[in-house]
Amino acid sequence: MKATLRISLVLALAAGLLAGCERPPVDSVQRGYRGTAMVGVYNPRTVALQEQNNQPPAAQPPAAAIPGGPTAGQVFQNVKVLGSLGVGDFSRLMVAMTAWVAPTQGCTYCHAADNMASDTLYTKVVARRMLEMTRQINTEWKTHVVETGVTCYTCHRGQPVPAQVWFAPTPQRQAVLTAGNDALQNKPAPASALASLPYDPYSPFLLQANEIRVAGTTALPAGNRNSIKKTEFTYGLMMHMSDALGVNCTYCHNTASFGNWSTSTPQRTTAWYGIRMTRDLNNNYLTPLTATFPKPRLGPTGDVAKVNCATCHQGAFKPLYGAPMVKDHPELVAAATVAAAPAPEPAAAPAAPKKK
Repeated sequence: MKATLRISLVLALAAGLLAGCERPPVDSVQRGYRGTAMVGVYNPRTVALQEQNNQPPAAQPPAAAIPGGPTAGQVFQNVKVLGSLGVGDFSRLMVAMTAWVAPTQGCTYCHAADNMASDTLYTKVVARRMLEMTRQINTEWKTHVVETGVTCYTCHRGQPVPAQVWFAPTPQRQAVLTAGNDALQNKPAPASALASLPYDPYSPFLLQANEIRVAGTTALPAGNRNSIKKTEFTYGLMMHMSDALGVNCTYCHNTASFGNWSTSTPQRTTAWYGIRMTRDLNNNYLTPLTATFPKPRLGPTGDVAKVNCATCHQGAFKPLYGAPMVKDHPELVAAATVAAAPAPEPAAAPAAPKKK
């Protein structure tokens, strides 16, 4: 009797364990030719959660067209970016921006309640510059965002401060001088997907223009002096990009030869432009606003919040899974005020950038 009871308990436990394993399988997607190990692996449960976080907002109803009507610059004061818009289109965009950035705070998050034209609030000064930045992205960086484009919602998702931004890390403090310097390495950090890699892979590549490629282009070194430490910084950036987009290496690279452009996917070229776009935004729009922000809004070293791949993507291979953001807001596409995107560097493969 006791033996039978034991057997029943063991079977019940085994059945419970097996039942716990009966979950949706991991999916794989072929991303290249067979035999090239180019397979993307996706967890359906993770993708389901990401879908909930990447729903585009409902578009505001279009404004009624008034041919020959006054412009926003003629009716409102201190309109420096969108003055040529009709009053209806201008008001519609202001309503949309409020919903995208500050739905709880409302208009007074950026505007002084007693004088909407005033620039006394730093948030209005920043918002104006971010509006210029958005138009710059949609106009000059179509090599990355194509016709899908971006709006304020792409990064903010209904929050005044985007959930995914980065600051320079606090300078290292050693307990004793003999402890050495970790060179921003070996501290599992979200920046490098919790891998024991450099915990600031952003500054060298998304702020500074350091070389990302570390692999040589010849069988022998032939002058390639890249170190293991530099390789780990590059790997840290790649880990960030993989985590930010919710993909693995084969989304861009052929694992038979990571550096070979001719066997890479088109997404690698898109990513090449994305790195340079991010660097452009950090240097030409965000860093110059450092003095505009109050001290509590700055990082531990006094720097301004900056963007990386996760700021827009937030775990999706395309922000908001490719929802056409500027289709309903053509006013967010305009002539740029900052230098245009660089042309791709010469490459062995036609129409492919040289490095990433």
